Amino acid sequence: MPATRYLYVTRHAEATPDETGLTDAGRRQAVLLGERLAGVPLAAVHHGPLARAAQTARLVADQAGDVRPQAAEEAGDYLPYLPGREELPAESADATLERLAGFPAEERDPGPGLARAAQRRFTGPADGDEVRHELLVTHAFLAAWLVRDALDAPPWRWIGLNHAHTGLTLIRYTPGRPTALMLFNDLGHLPEELRWTGFPGESRADV
Repeated sequence: MPATRYLYVTRHAEATPDETGLTDAGRRQAVLLGERLAGVPLAAVHHGPLARAAQTARLVADQAGDVRPQAAEEAGDYLPYLPGREELPAESADATLERLAGFPAEERDPGPGLARAAQRRFTGPADGDEVRHELLVTHAFLAAWLVRDALDAPPWRWIGLNHAHTGLTLIRYTPGRPTALMLFNDLGHLPEELRWTGFPGESRADV
């Protein structure tokens, strides 16, 4: 009999310009997120293979409990879905398609397959009869894709669902019930000076 899964999704902390590690601010973000999650009985901590996600996961896990982070290719940085022009709002279709075409092939071509694999691995009720809590440290695009999936929105609608660094999203998967988006990009664990990094400047909330 499947059990409820709570999936905690976060974008990696702020990275250095060369993306080989975290900034001082990024390390603080990760530690503070770990402290926030310290009371959660995490059964697993998954992270993407890139350094910024792996380092974030280690810092969070050091604070949150005795869980060893596990790398997952499905949690990497890629475009989860490439829409056709007919799917997009007419007034923004050209600009959106031009922007997506600018991403390198290694982020575009395998993306849809990896996104499907991520859904199979990380979403839905958990196997077994015990409630399961899992943390996924990933990148902005997959976080947006999983939120879109939770809301049963059209595939293209991952576009525009933005996450700040270490913003916390919580999705609940309960057998026999609709998926519940319980938190989205919550930054309550961060002081004001650490909030909204990585978020599009024109849409930052003044909170």
